[in-house]
Amino acid sequence: MTAGSPFVTPTQETLFPLGPEPTPPRPTRRRGRRSDAGAPEAARPPVEIRTSKRRRKTATAFWSDESIVVVLPAHVRGTAKKELVDWLVARVLASRPRSRASDEVLAERAAVLAERYVPGARWSSVRWVTNQGKRWGSCTAETGEIRLSHRLRGVPDWVLDAVLVHELAHLVHPDHSAAFHALANRYPRQAEASVFLDGFALGLEVPAGTTV
Repeated sequence: MTAGSPFVTPTQETLFPLGPEPTPPRPTRRRGRRSDAGAPEAARPPVEIRTSKRRRKTATAFWSDESIVVVLPAHVRGTAKKELVDWLVARVLASRPRSRASDEVLAERAAVLAERYVPGARWSSVRWVTNQGKRWGSCTAETGEIRLSHRLRGVPDWVLDAVLVHELAHLVHPDHSAAFHALANRYPRQAEASVFLDGFALGLEVPAGTTV
């Protein structure tokens, strides 16, 4: 995928360190049925909870399409798990723009997308880079490294996910063969994302105040 000139938007992420502090706040009793996170039940989006044996001291949460993905250490269970999930979901709902800032959050998105759309993909790292002026993303099949342009921090979540799936598919098929496109297009908005990025790149290249 190709692109235009550098573009950066301030971002936030929810990365919650496990330990004695900070402690998730206790819910406030108000009229009407509310979740433990303090938000109305009807307003809470779908939440997908994933656990990781490799993750020991941190938990994270981020948007994926219209759902919130929460990733927890496998040892967190019971009431502590429920309270931590509610806390992370509340933090993500309160943050704008949506959570995507760190390489760690980016790798968690890749894990969710690979399981759903590219189960054969194996990678060693997924990270943001600032030296890709002509591409939205790239990967090295031999080492399993995936790199995304920092300009993608300003795009909608579904566009970011489409680029991640595109690069994950290249780890299975390094070329642009029919097999590659069949795999990448398992993400349902892949073609729509390409159209969006074409327009987004044009917007980055046109000086402010110019009429196109």
